[in-house]
Amino acid sequence: MKKQIKKAAETILSASYCTAFTGAGISVESGIPPFRGEKGIWNTYNPIVLDLGYFYQHPRESWEAIKEIFYDFFGSARPNAAHLLLAEMEKKGALRRIITQNIDNLHYEAGSREIVEYHGNSRTLVCPRCGSRVEADPSILSSLPPKCSCGGVWKPDFVFFGESIPFEAMRQSEEAASRTDCMILIGTTGEVYPAALLPREAARQGAVIIEINPEPSLYTSEITDIYIPAGAVEAAQLLKSELFSLDPEL
Repeated sequence: MKKQIKKAAETILSASYCTAFTGAGISVESGIPPFRGEKGIWNTYNPIVLDLGYFYQHPRESWEAIKEIFYDFFGSARPNAAHLLLAEMEKKGALRRIITQNIDNLHYEAGSREIVEYHGNSRTLVCPRCGSRVEADPSILSSLPPKCSCGGVWKPDFVFFGESIPFEAMRQSEEAASRTDCMILIGTTGEVYPAALLPREAARQGAVIIEINPEPSLYTSEITDIYIPAGAVEAAQLLKSELFSLDPEL
């Protein structure tokens, strides 16, 4: 793996527009389980709670599950070494944009600001009735379902089942995928569409694809140029060491 780490670091440092594309796997080591799979959230909760139609018809039932998952449970999670490395790379100019499929806010909490939150985020609430937005403060969530002053029910500002990807998130991510010459994939399997198309588009445009995943994904044999078979934290620690040995000013 040492060889792949060195090659990845060299590729990142030589890139003119390096991006990262992250999925659930980057946050697993922060204590956030994926939605799908053997230990996924949908083994405990019925995914219908995030169906847009169900939310409008049964806001209290939806909100009881949403609060438990995204504000009680996810709210205690903290950024790990992988989130922090990407934030540091952005600060030093080595990373231009993060496209994340995650709604857990951990990139933001780590200090990253050049983020496209493809599926939205859980730190903001939006009122479908009047369009207002507020921070998801505990005081607002003390009574369920939480209601806007206009009488509408607050909705987390992330994409529900049956809801389209926000136009601006799609535009910014597609622009980044078309411009990047190096894309780092971390903890994403390539199974969730339309997000899964973005790395493929980057590869089609000639970007070098670096993949960090403990197990091969749908990308590994298709588009990946440098595969690092490790978890996000281990890979981030090794990559950080190599990056700073090659460029101490990074």
